[in-house]
Amino acid sequence: MNARDPLLPLQADEAEQLAKYAERVWDDEIVPALTDYIAVPAKSPMFDAEWSQHGFIDRVVKDAAAWVEKQNVAGLKLEVIRLEGRTPVIFFDVPATKPGGNDANAETICLYGHLDKQPEFNGWKNGFGPWTPRYEGGLLYGRGGADDGYAVYAAITAIKSLDLQGIPRPRCVGLIETCEESGSPDLPFYVEALGQRLGHIALVVCLDSGAGNYDQLWLTSSLRGNITGTLKVEILTEGIHSGDASGLVPSTFRVLRQVLDRLEDSKTGRLLPESLHCAIPADRIEQAKATAQILGDEVWKRFPWACGADGGPTLPTTTDPVEALLNRTWRPTLSVTGVDGMPALRDAGNVLRPYTAFKLSLRTPPLVDAGFAARALKALLEDNAPYNAKVTFHADGRMDAAGATGWNAPGLAPWLGAALDSASKAHFGAPCGYIGQGGTIPLMNMLQQSFPKAQMMVCGVLGPKSNAHGPNEFLHVPYGKKLTAAVAQVMAACP
Repeated sequence: MNARDPLLPLQADEAEQLAKYAERVWDDEIVPALTDYIAVPAKSPMFDAEWSQHGFIDRVVKDAAAWVEKQNVAGLKLEVIRLEGRTPVIFFDVPATKPGGNDANAETICLYGHLDKQPEFNGWKNGFGPWTPRYEGGLLYGRGGADDGYAVYAAITAIKSLDLQGIPRPRCVGLIETCEESGSPDLPFYVEALGQRLGHIALVVCLDSGAGNYDQLWLTSSLRGNITGTLKVEILTEGIHSGDASGLVPSTFRVLRQVLDRLEDSKTGRLLPESLHCAIPADRIEQAKATAQILGDEVWKRFPWACGADGGPTLPTTTDPVEALLNRTWRPTLSVTGVDGMPALRDAGNVLRPYTAFKLSLRTPPLVDAGFAARALKALLEDNAPYNAKVTFHADGRMDAAGATGWNAPGLAPWLGAALDSASKAHFGAPCGYIGQGGTIPLMNMLQQSFPKAQMMVCGVLGPKSNAHGPNEFLHVPYGKKLTAAVAQVMAACP
């Protein structure tokens, strides 16, 4: 079989067959498999300290591995690797079908996804729930299907669709982890353990990202980093009658507000330490302008505003589409994602509470080192506490490795740019779009450092309203089908 010219797209009939195969497998096998997957509360270890005893992560790993092996992809070898005390990883290896693709120095495609999930969250529509899969109007509702349970199924389907047509492709390896939603603390140990088994990575296909719309293929050009941790302010050893103590004993909530004022301008949301900001590269600004032309006001109208779907009278921080894109991808932000020390409203008596604790989520720009930012954050919040209160900030994970550093994609090789555009036009009828994402995929920075010459295809199904991590999360199945076929087409173009 002659090697395909990587700069030439597939023939129209070949692309059509890829699409037909992806559609059939999604309908007949992937949607049923993901329906079973959604029903399993396989929460990431950060949200289920007893994950090993509960067995939910092991179950989804077992189910996914069994499905992969059932596909009978020629030459595929699969292993569930379990390092002691760590979450398991699925690793599969599929030999190349292109000439010379299995030589010692031949290049390899690495496909990535994860099977662990975020916790439940409230606010699901009546009859819907995180562990209650529902398939309506092409949308598969429930926790984890889109983020990121579908990835292993789509990856294998893409490989098999090429092989069935005899379209040559490089060697492929798969890395499916189970602690991504906890910041991937176990993943570096598996990457190190796999070592040379990964091979010479030429292309990383990460299926854990988002889409600006459902009308074209979207390539993720950057990812923010993330630091999470608990900020706690303690004043008393026990609660005291508020009438007796208020005015003398400082409120822990007021102290906490003062401490956060060191970090954030409460009027604008801008983070004050300049060390948490970085210069935005000129090419990313130009990409944001191009993406703003495509998406327009949908950049900010896509969110479920409390005062109306049109965003009014509740308004975002900006209605300028370019600034909105840059705010959510290249500027640091602070979110309070949990509170402790406060009773539920129905249980709130007239008591001055002894402590207040906030769970903080700090999103850092792609070029800011997370470890540095975590140490700076701890010093900023703890030093010189008002009233000499006991103020502590404990980052999740070890302080010497706290947080996940963001990622800025390397320059796009001509072959990949051409392949992305060709695949998007073939399967969506529109050119490929480029967009930064505000979330974090710890693997990308790790693999970029390990394989500095590799190209990166970071994409995913998390488009408008899909609401990953929140209520009513859904997987847009029609987009998933097209994305699977597009990934296969790009893999075929990998030189």
